[in-house]
Amino acid sequence: MGLKIWNLLPKKEIEIKELKGKVLAIDSSSMLYQFLTSIRQPDGTPLQDSKGNITSHLQGISSRVSNLLSQNLKLIFCFDGKPPILKVKTQEEREYRKRIAEKKLKQAQEREDIQEMLKFSKQTTRLNKQILEESKELLNAFGLPVLQCPGEAEAQAAFITEKGDAYGVVSQDADALLYSTPYLIRNLTISQRKRLPSGVTIKNLPEIISLKETLKILKINQDQLIVLSILVGTDYNEGIYRIGPKTALKLVREYKDFDELFEKVNASFNWKQIYAVFKSMPIMKNYQLKFKEPDIEKIKEILVEQHDFSEERVSKMLEKITKREKNQKGLTEF
Repeated sequence: MGLKIWNLLPKKEIEIKELKGKVLAIDSSSMLYQFLTSIRQPDGTPLQDSKGNITSHLQGISSRVSNLLSQNLKLIFCFDGKPPILKVKTQEEREYRKRIAEKKLKQAQEREDIQEMLKFSKQTTRLNKQILEESKELLNAFGLPVLQCPGEAEAQAAFITEKGDAYGVVSQDADALLYSTPYLIRNLTISQRKRLPSGVTIKNLPEIISLKETLKILKINQDQLIVLSILVGTDYNEGIYRIGPKTALKLVREYKDFDELFEKVNASFNWKQIYAVFKSMPIMKNYQLKFKEPDIEKIKEILVEQHDFSEERVSKMLEKITKREKNQKGLTEF
């Protein structure tokens, strides 16, 4: 779900070349959900190999990662660990919606309604253990650091940026800003067009959001940003009825005493518990980031031998990143 504060955030459209040479920490779950939701057959069936194993995530990783590496970006992938107890309700609600979607998908299949099948199949997307492990294996084969986080991946990614080991966090959600990442980057794809569910294609440039600029423009501090988000709703609580982002911003500016503020809006939850989640999310402080050269044979083994990818297409994809590696070596030697 993520935060509901996008309309308040000052966003700047950028081109990928502006990120050249930078290290970026990626929220892997957000990325994998994108792949599993969007990379499907016209009837909503995900891509599969000859054994019936889903391969949409592998297709997405091989395509996007190779493209980004060819643009001289360095990528770190953070995977979610154990979620906070407060997130259980949100997860249960999501699972409930998926089960409803599964029933509607079955009905659409019986009617052979291709459009509805595609619609409801996307709503049943789940990240299972096999998909996660296969994703990690392929990313490792690309020579990229993979971190299994103790808590939320966005908190770990934000910590890495705060320490100066990465420039910004890549995620479609705004949560990393609450964990104090200096920069948040959305829509990080080579393709600059996006197809909406309606079939309409729109411009889809990467966006960057500066935390410092956000706080300056909103005229609030980091703690107020967290409280503002709690008012409108997070993954750990429902927002206060009839309080949207603009009203929440007005309230956090007006009330310096947060206890008084939540009493004023008749909050039915303990705001301090939710606030504490953002302030004390478990993170790995002694992480290690090792970038290696891509293991070409391993990548081919995973994609071609294990999952029936076209050898020709995989070879072309690998050519892009091996060409980049050679160019970098040449510059270094010079």
